[in-house]
Amino acid sequence: MKSRFLIVMIAAVTLLSCTTSKDNSLAYFKNLGDATSGVLPNVQGNNPVRLQPDDELVISVTSAVPEATAIYNAPLSNPATRSSILVSTQPRVQTYLVDSQGYIMMPKLGRVAVGGKTTDEVREYITEQVSKEVKDPFVTVEIVNFGIDVLGEVRNPHRVVTGQQYFTVLDALAACGDLTEYGERDRVYVIRTEGNQRTYHRLDLTSSELFSSPYFYMQQNDVVYVSPNQIRTDNSKYNQNNAYKLSVISTVVSGVSVIVSLIIALAR
Repeated sequence: MKSRFLIVMIAAVTLLSCTTSKDNSLAYFKNLGDATSGVLPNVQGNNPVRLQPDDELVISVTSAVPEATAIYNAPLSNPATRSSILVSTQPRVQTYLVDSQGYIMMPKLGRVAVGGKTTDEVREYITEQVSKEVKDPFVTVEIVNFGIDVLGEVRNPHRVVTGQQYFTVLDALAACGDLTEYGERDRVYVIRTEGNQRTYHRLDLTSSELFSSPYFYMQQNDVVYVSPNQIRTDNSKYNQNNAYKLSVISTVVSGVSVIVSLIIALAR
């Protein structure tokens, strides 16, 4: 009898462990199954970062003859960016600030339209213009203040600043230490400002369809918000209720203490 009971218990524990391992609420891309390899959905547009007003760019123009391209470069400045205005640094190339109409002012080339373009497209345009007077110029264009705000159920919520041309929602979450165990993997929201309009989109990290979303690649000043699960919500309500009860009790005790003190004083 005991041996049969032991066998049943072992079978039950085994079944539960198998069920738990397959029903992992913390897993990403569950629909990939048990396959060891495959092809993921294509990202719609494969969107790189597109420049917009208030972006800061570092642009360098060089060639085999540095003197020939010196006129196309901004003078050295200290500091290099607005964000480091109070920090003493060595002189560096001045940044170009994209104005409200999407333009920057460059030496020799004058007003250059960059709004809505990628850094690669701006590099190609500048290279084409400089090539009219300089042989084989080498141009680099980098954005230095590209940032995304990551909030909600992540281990280290903060503003992520990067100079990468292609930066995904997974990169943003990884930079914040990943989701906590209380984060809803299928309720990650991206809030985006485009012109005068704000849009939002819900992403599901448990599905590989994430890779085909136009919100997979981040844009300047996107906000990524990870929703809390029910456990976190319930815990928060419980803590708030306890805090309220403690506050009420503390107030009552203080009031009783004052009354008792008055009675003692009157009795004397």
